[in-house]
Amino acid sequence: MKKIFLSLLLIPAFAFTVNDDPLEIGSSLPKADIKMKDISGKEVSFNTAKTNSGLLVMFSCNTCPVVVRNQSRTKEICGYAKEKGLGVIILNSNEASRGDDDSFDAMKSYAKEQGYNWYYAVDKNNEMADAFGANRTPECFLFDKNGKLVYHGAIDDNPQDPGAVSRVHLKEAINETLSGKPVSVNKSRSVGCSIKRI
Repeated sequence: MKKIFLSLLLIPAFAFTVNDDPLEIGSSLPKADIKMKDISGKEVSFNTAKTNSGLLVMFSCNTCPVVVRNQSRTKEICGYAKEKGLGVIILNSNEASRGDDDSFDAMKSYAKEQGYNWYYAVDKNNEMADAFGANRTPECFLFDKNGKLVYHGAIDDNPQDPGAVSRVHLKEAINETLSGKPVSVNKSRSVGCSIKRI
């Protein structure tokens, strides 16, 4: 009985590690000048990654089964964003897993295997995940040329089944933003693993 009671007491402490207050649409790009270690070994910031057309920020990792299952979609949409002139940066915020398959060396190996040709950086101490209110991998934030958030959520409408996707929300948001139109679907629900915060 005492063990059960102790477990119940601990639950609220873990609940505070999840940020239920994500950036609102229209918010400015947070912590834009903070340097993060990229897999190249260089220090990069959001302002480093951002172009005159905008920036795609994706919270991801090496290990989440949802990320692994949808890796082709990650590469496709990041490649599309770059092709359209947007900056792209993927952040690994799994600070509680740095000793194993989400270590910096593992990130370098993973990015090489996947053919990443965009930034893949360490979000030390979950600083950026906390600033964004990000909780899942993968979870996407699209910023326009003025550094304002125009889309937050999933890549598309069916993370479970690529054959059943009817709308690629992020791609549509990129197209609408670059055309100067309001994003018609600016929020969707991210499905994936929880970010492993410290």
